[in-house]
Amino acid sequence: MLLRRARDLMDRDYAQPLDVEKLARAALMSAGHFSRSFRAAFGETPYSYLMTRRIERAKALLRRGDMTVTEVCFAVGCSSLGSFSSRFTELVGETPSAYRARDHADGAAIPACYAKLYTRPVRNGETKS
Repeated sequence: MLLRRARDLMDRDYAQPLDVEKLARAALMSAGHFSRSFRAAFGETPYSYLMTRRIERAKALLRRGDMTVTEVCFAVGCSSLGSFSSRFTELVGETPSAYRARDHADGAAIPACYAKLYTRPVRNGETKS
């Protein structure tokens, strides 16, 4: 499926500058058709999917505790600390600083494949399955 190419590109290169035009080229579609098709197939816009990937990675980096929030922001491909913090707070329910400061030792023994499942950011109105 051509849309998977674009989704795989976002999963792999989430920290790179990715716009709808580049993603649409990966899926061999026009930007408008790609955006509509992506949303129909995956239930969210390409931008929303990309930001979810970035926030997932940011959470992992913040749990390590060896990077500042600003360093994490830029490491995951965001160019604005304000936008990153706003989106992080929207998806996670707390600020990046508060998340970083919280004790994450309880999850240290959980295998990464399960941790990813349970730490995936959830948008307002969504429920975890």
